[in-house]
Amino acid sequence: MTETSATRPADFDAYWAAVDDELSTYPAAPTLEALALPSDEYSTVYAAKITSIGPYRIFGYLSVPKAEGKHPGLLIAPGYGSVNHLPHLDDRQRYVTLVLMHRGQRLADQPFAAAYPGLLTLGIDDPASYIFRGIVADCLRGAEFLLSRPEVDTSRVGISGNDLALITAARRPGFTAVQASGLLFHRLMEARERSDAYPVEEVNDYLRASPDKAGAVARTLSYFEPANHVSTLNATTLFNGGGAGVQSLMDAIPGTVERYEQTHEGGTDHDWADAWMARQLGSVPKPRLWEVA
Repeated sequence: MTETSATRPADFDAYWAAVDDELSTYPAAPTLEALALPSDEYSTVYAAKITSIGPYRIFGYLSVPKAEGKHPGLLIAPGYGSVNHLPHLDDRQRYVTLVLMHRGQRLADQPFAAAYPGLLTLGIDDPASYIFRGIVADCLRGAEFLLSRPEVDTSRVGISGNDLALITAARRPGFTAVQASGLLFHRLMEARERSDAYPVEEVNDYLRASPDKAGAVARTLSYFEPANHVSTLNATTLFNGGGAGVQSLMDAIPGTVERYEQTHEGGTDHDWADAWMARQLGSVPKPRLWEVA
C-alpha cells in the first residue's frame, strides 16, 4: 500500500506548540549591520542576524526604503538551495524586504552547512529530529522579526516562497498576502512515485537504502504537509501554477485564494506576480516588460 504524507497526525497541534514554546525560550536578539555596497539612494540594506531554536543564529538581508513613513513589508521565504540573493532593487524601493536564510544555507552555515542533495531527508525518519523542524522555526522567527520592525506597516505585509511561505503565514497570522510556488512537501510521498527529479528523488534515494522506513518517513512528512496547516490561513493567497494536484490544497484555505496559470514566459509571469503582490500591499507594480507605444 502506498504510504501517504497527507494524513494529519493526532499530535499535530502539540508538535507545533512545542516548536512555539521552544522559540519563546530564545530571545531573537537581532543585530543589524548596514551594508554600504548594496545600499543606494532608495534603500538601506542590512545584514541581519537573529536567534532561532537550538539556539542557532540565522541570517537575513533586510532592506528598508529611505522614504519617510511606514512601508509595506515583504518576506522572501528561503528556497531549496544553498544560496539566497539580495532583495531585488524593485522590492527595495517599495517594501521593507527580508530575504531569509535558514540554518545551513550560505551565511547561516555555521556550525551547520546544508548538503544539496541531502537536506530534504536529513533526520526524516523521526519528526523530532527532522531538519525541517528547525527550518520552519527559522521562518517563524524571521516572520516575527519582520512584523516587529518599526518601519513596517503591519496591515500590509506579504510573503512569497514555497511550502515554507504557506506554513509560515498559517502559523503567524500577520500576513496580508501569500504567493506560493514550487511546492515541495504537498503530497510528497505520492509525488515521489511520479517523479525522478531532484529534490523529490532524494526521498526515493533514501527509501531505496532504507525501504523499511517508508511509514516513518510518511509520518514525519505529515507534520509538514501544507494542507495540514492552511485551515488557519486567512491571508489572500495566490498559487503560481501547481498543476491539478494543488486544487485540494486551495480548497483547504478559508481565505481568498487565486491561481495563476503560468505562461512560462519569464517576463510575463514575473510582471503578473509583481503586480498582484503590489495590489495586495497597496503599492505600485514594477514591470520588467515595457509597453511599446
